[in-house]
Amino acid sequence: MKKLRATGVRGSMLRSCSGIATAAALIVGIAAITGTCRAQANPKETPPPQPGTLKTDDTKNGNSNPPESKRIFWIIPNYRTSPSLHPYVPLTAKEKFTIATKDAFDRGTFILAALFAGQGQLTNSNPSFGQGAAGYARYFGTSCADWVIGDYMTEAIYPVMLHQDPRYFRNGKGGRWSRLGYAMSQVVITHGDSGKTQFNFSEIVGNSTAVAISEAYYPDNRDWQDAVSRLGSQVGVDMAANVLKEFWPDLERKFGRKKHE
Repeated sequence: MKKLRATGVRGSMLRSCSGIATAAALIVGIAAITGTCRAQANPKETPPPQPGTLKTDDTKNGNSNPPESKRIFWIIPNYRTSPSLHPYVPLTAKEKFTIATKDAFDRGTFILAALFAGQGQLTNSNPSFGQGAAGYARYFGTSCADWVIGDYMTEAIYPVMLHQDPRYFRNGKGGRWSRLGYAMSQVVITHGDSGKTQFNFSEIVGNSTAVAISEAYYPDNRDWQDAVSRLGSQVGVDMAANVLKEFWPDLERKFGRKKHE
């Protein structure tokens, strides 16, 4: 029994480390790529308008900047990114739920859920789900539930309850390592509806709640080690997503330039 418990603990730790390591590798890779992107970027470019806000006709003002991309790498939902904190305009409760709904039911979310489901089946993370098409369907269903519940908890329910802003406010200035540190820190730092900096309870408590709910549909992983593992993976994924949101304009310019060369 002690051996089985020890094996379970090691398995949880390996799954957690695997998720965090993947996020860390993505973060370092983005930082390396954007070092070149920043050197090639046009300093006269201004940030695109904030997603979800009314936009003026830029062509009339002689400004041809495109709107904020709704997806990163044409897959990852990007509805809650704001190009700047200033001037700060708080979201209403309805707007927070609108952002969560768009994120949760975007086509990119289902693609990501499918990828995570495939990873779960390959590693046999939940043996009771089985293999084959029926097993994959179970992995996919629970993966979708993870994304939807997590989005609503961190972007709508807790932000409304705690009067916190679920958006990621892009820094967009300074060196790449400074921007990288800023992006990573935003999983624990956020802004209240007043615009003041606060601890990001919505992210940490929201994901913790999502993990607690997931205990109901993960029959093989109902101990505290697996719960901590899933929480660490979710926060790691959100951290990597923040890094992508910070550097996506740089990456988009780079890839767009190569596409037209």
